[in-house]
Amino acid sequence: MTNELKSLARRNFLKLTSTGAFTTAMVAGAAGTLWSTEAVAQTAKEEQDRQAAAEHTMTIATAYVLGATRSYPIMQLDLKENIQNATNGKVYVKLAPGGQLGAGGALVQKVQSGTIQVAQHSLSNFAAFAPAADLINMPYFCGSNQRFTNLVHSDAWKAEVETKVEEKGFKPLFYVVIDPRVVAVRKGGAGAVITPGDLAGVKFRVPGSQMLQQYYRMVGANPTPVAWGETPSAIKQGVADALDPSVGALFVFGFKDILSHVTFTQAVPDSQVYSCNLEWFESMPADVQDGIMVASEITGHQNLAKVPSARNYAMAELRKSGVEFHTLSDDQLAEWKEAGGYQRSEWDSFKTELAGSMDVFAKLEEAAGTMGKYYVHDA
Repeated sequence: MTNELKSLARRNFLKLTSTGAFTTAMVAGAAGTLWSTEAVAQTAKEEQDRQAAAEHTMTIATAYVLGATRSYPIMQLDLKENIQNATNGKVYVKLAPGGQLGAGGALVQKVQSGTIQVAQHSLSNFAAFAPAADLINMPYFCGSNQRFTNLVHSDAWKAEVETKVEEKGFKPLFYVVIDPRVVAVRKGGAGAVITPGDLAGVKFRVPGSQMLQQYYRMVGANPTPVAWGETPSAIKQGVADALDPSVGALFVFGFKDILSHVTFTQAVPDSQVYSCNLEWFESMPADVQDGIMVASEITGHQNLAKVPSARNYAMAELRKSGVEFHTLSDDQLAEWKEAGGYQRSEWDSFKTELAGSMDVFAKLEEAAGTMGKYYVHDA
């Protein structure tokens, strides 16, 4: 795009946002039409017409900018479009992307209080209401995309997790598959990590999760808790040598120039969910409720189909900065599972604490291992 077109796109964006047409600006920007005043006017008219014709407005807040779906398939524009269409225009969706209204726990609170109708957040945020939700962080329990997808669409999950989060005021709309967490090593760090032995002594950045800290200790690393906002500088400065977001997250959050090697260990999923305020949802007419759930299922299908292309884009961009990728063989994966997998007795206390009993855990384990109606690609 020439400087002249970029300048025009910027002027159109500022003009729209200054008049309060933020969602229009986002939709036009995502479509790549901000440089065209005529296309912007057409988008603005369509949004105005949809908003005027709608009987209900739904605000959907996320932590990600709209273009992030190219490498991190969060699907927010698709969800907006699908809800508006599946409700026959009765619901108009206002987007609040890029952390405008907060992220993670802050968005969960806003949905629960009814300040906003829908938000995207980590599935782990549900653990405070349904402890079994935190089982997703147990290594190799549902680390692969397929096991995760099997689990969250199972009857056992609905009974042990969804019923509990609904009691706390949430309606899960759909679960977002991103990809498993990886082992990513900084430039100047330990080199390629292929076996758990390669992590010996490596300072591994971990979030506050006790399970992830225990896992990285079990596979030989030195877990180093670092707040997410401080992680890029910690990696650059060598305070931590490695970290474990998904490939898409590594790209979206700007780690591409400070990493050397990425290994697909498939231990824990980077899993997200869109949740809706249950009271608001149940206040809608039955046809609108049905439309929202149909739209959610459609967007879920689109998400599953998008996973491999989003991963490939993120990998291609990271490779430009010299990052090397390593996919493990079944035998190599087995070594990681043997060292830190959920079958080990060290995890028994987590199983009973989170699932409530070993019997409930066994039901969820069976669900994760049983192929459901949805297929998803694994790295």
